[in-house]
Amino acid sequence: VEVERAPKALPACATPVMDGMKVKTNSKVAVGAQKDTLEFLLINHPLDCPICDQGGECPLQDQAVGYGGHLSRYEEKKRVVADHDIGPLIETEMTRCIHCTRCVRFGDEIAGVMEFGITGRSEHLKIDTFFGSTVDSEVSGNVIDLCPVGALTSKPYRFTARSWELIDHESISPHDCVGANISIQTLRGEVKRVLPRINEAVNECWISDRDRYSYEAAGAENRLLQPMVRGELGLTPASWEDALNAAANGLWSVIDEYDASELGALVSPTASFEEFYLVQKLMRALGSDNVDHRLRQIDFSGDDDAGLYPGTSLPIERFSDCSKILLVGSNIRKEQPLLGLRVRNAWRAGAKVAAINSMDWSLNFGLEAKTIVAPGLVPYALAQVLLLLCEMKNAEVPADISGDFLDGADEFSGHEECRKIAAMLCENTDDGVIVLGQSAISHPMFSCIEHLAHFIAEISGVALAILPPANSVAGWMAGCLPHRGANGVPVEAPGLNARQMIHNPRAAYLLFDIEPSRDISDGMHTRQAMENASFVISLQSFDDVPDYVDVVLPITSFTENAGTFINCEGRVQHTVAAVEPMGESRPGWKILRVLGNFFNLPGFDYVQAGDVFEETSAEAEDVSEPNGSSSRPVPCIQKESSVSPGYFELISDPKIYSVDATVRRAAALQSTADASPVTVGVHPDDLEALSLKNGTAIVLRHDLHSVHTQVFSDTRVARGCVYFPAGSDAGPSASIGAEVRIEQESGTV
Repeated sequence: VEVERAPKALPACATPVMDGMKVKTNSKVAVGAQKDTLEFLLINHPLDCPICDQGGECPLQDQAVGYGGHLSRYEEKKRVVADHDIGPLIETEMTRCIHCTRCVRFGDEIAGVMEFGITGRSEHLKIDTFFGSTVDSEVSGNVIDLCPVGALTSKPYRFTARSWELIDHESISPHDCVGANISIQTLRGEVKRVLPRINEAVNECWISDRDRYSYEAAGAENRLLQPMVRGELGLTPASWEDALNAAANGLWSVIDEYDASELGALVSPTASFEEFYLVQKLMRALGSDNVDHRLRQIDFSGDDDAGLYPGTSLPIERFSDCSKILLVGSNIRKEQPLLGLRVRNAWRAGAKVAAINSMDWSLNFGLEAKTIVAPGLVPYALAQVLLLLCEMKNAEVPADISGDFLDGADEFSGHEECRKIAAMLCENTDDGVIVLGQSAISHPMFSCIEHLAHFIAEISGVALAILPPANSVAGWMAGCLPHRGANGVPVEAPGLNARQMIHNPRAAYLLFDIEPSRDISDGMHTRQAMENASFVISLQSFDDVPDYVDVVLPITSFTENAGTFINCEGRVQHTVAAVEPMGESRPGWKILRVLGNFFNLPGFDYVQAGDVFEETSAEAEDVSEPNGSSSRPVPCIQKESSVSPGYFELISDPKIYSVDATVRRAAALQSTADASPVTVGVHPDDLEALSLKNGTAIVLRHDLHSVHTQVFSDTRVARGCVYFPAGSDAGPSASIGAEVRIEQESGTV
């Protein structure tokens, strides 16, 4: 543009606006500069628009139409840049690159991981990864949207469709509690790609790679496409009528032989509100309150006095404005990638962030203080922060926390780091938040941790955010719990929770979209419970069917299903089906509705998913106040004993691409560094004490089962602990804090 009194034309996007400035956008000087700039951009740009995936949605094409000339004066050979393989998610055609450096800035300013950089000068300047490494950030796919040309494109989408052929379908990501707004784009009934939809209050303009590429699983070769019933010849294909009859008859036979209390239902937290609601409605109509979706949780002692749902009292968009943030049992960067970006934004703006964890996770922001301790010591570290906070604030220690517990906290060895955390929380600002992540929720003393966090939040004047998995808030609101019905209405005689259903096995189980040995905290006991059951029904999307399942009903993927999702701040969001169901698979809510009809139960006459939601929304309470309050009498559980000699405490969280059945079958995601083969990690000092070396073949033993793998030194792991990710195919996992033993393949160490 031409700016009055400026000696030359100036770039509009990089020129600050000032009072009295006179700007001309269409003068002879401005138009000439625009044409010259575009000519320089096109000098080395290849003329391959017909085969470029960016064609039809390319900003450079638009600029060329608006400001370019009819002919090129450049007759010399164009520059060619060699491409490198930077991973399974992003395809490169760097000859097209115009050096805008958006991808470099995204890594530096947004993602917090500098994966792209600039090398060379002048005509030899190029954008590349450092030392030819792969791009492994959990939000790396956003550079595809940022790239103004076709230099960076989606590798799975490459050459599969043209942008103008695609049809947009608004949807919500089901994989975490943020509820990112996405656009599923289809061509001739097939999902081709997923893009972000702008929603400043939720995901801004970003999505995680998990949200972007998980659609691949919908078209996986091992999709389950027809019902199956177990007979003398094993599982064989069946018609829907035969399969539903077999399911109904099997459940009736268990009720007749035992009692309705012998039925149990376990539901994936990725289910929609409608599916949660219909599972619990079906089970309760049959006479059982044994229904739960909290598959990795093992401490339920705070259920009776819990809030309406676990979530955040601080709106998602305000995370970026916080001045102090305490993470407890949270690897927020991988668990909730988009919230991790907001925490990073706050940190870049001057916020102080601290953490109490059992792993020194690689975060994309700095920490003011950190306490890395074994899982059993996390509550004591939090109690130490509470004691110091009360001392600094001249506040009384809450009376309902036991003295013995606080005495143990007072002797806690991480005193100095806890003092830094308490001092951070004492600062005179009320725009802060305490975040409880997946490790906290899965902790054997979760109720204690939650109770302490409530007190600390109340005394320091900050918000509390409990970040449950996936669509768990909808599970709470829909009544998919043993102790509450829809909208938080208490149940007169509570049923069994997920852990109780495994350790007090039922005669029959209804499994909804779960892989029990990978999705439930105690995988081996889960398998035993299922094998000993008289009858098991599984509603699932893939054909990896365990040998204990009697009836398999194929359900659709999230791209083929309509439903409702409620994120961690209580925001209700609806989705529509982007494509028709594959094969004979059907939406889960429809299968549950028809199953209710087979039992001749009243109230199962819904026509569409919206009818299910409307049935409960008319009676819904305010969903904006999660978590309850610190005044509820949740007891602090004391640690019973230390770890037995020769044993380690287990740290077991699912990796980012192992959280659910869909993500585990997304081919591109399973080829990334975050989906690398599962091994055991121990602190270097512990590895030396065991006289083992990196890569040694070991057996990790716990209770009823063992896993054969390798052990490696990992400085992130707390002393006295073993890190073995949950949700993998390496073997059934145990719960966080469980005692495990490491044995070398040739003998015990």
